[in-house]
Amino acid sequence: MITDREKHFMYLAIEESKAGMEAGDGGPFGCVIVRGDEIIGRGHNRVLCSNDPTAHAEIVAIRDACANIGNFQLSGCEVFCSCEPCPMCFGALYWARPDRIFFANTKRDAAEIGFDDAFIYGQLEIGDYKARQIPMVKMDMPEALMVFKKWIEMPNKNLY
Repeated sequence: MITDREKHFMYLAIEESKAGMEAGDGGPFGCVIVRGDEIIGRGHNRVLCSNDPTAHAEIVAIRDACANIGNFQLSGCEVFCSCEPCPMCFGALYWARPDRIFFANTKRDAAEIGFDDAFIYGQLEIGDYKARQIPMVKMDMPEALMVFKKWIEMPNKNLY
């Protein structure tokens, strides 16, 4: 059951999406990140105004929240997204490790207005890197593995 508190924060995420869209900053997507009853991060899509294809609402809000709390983890937090996160934002949210993610519009709703991520999901399923729409080339570089080996041996690394 959705609480009035949760509805309140979702309304704020939706307002964020509307403000960004009306400003011409990017698509109609907004996000707020909450710890307890305090908003610690917020963002709306800023792809157009920043010329940054990664400036989705969730990414902007994650960066804002993490800067505000001085931590790269969002444990103890809840995320309110005006729309179901795209593959990039989904991954970023999982790396940030919030307790819960709420969303309003679905990925199908987004596809109906021109934001369809089915293509990206399909590309992930193609095992042959060279057969992807943007071909990927695996380079065998022992130097790259050496850096990984040094990471394993580092005594004071911070795992995340």
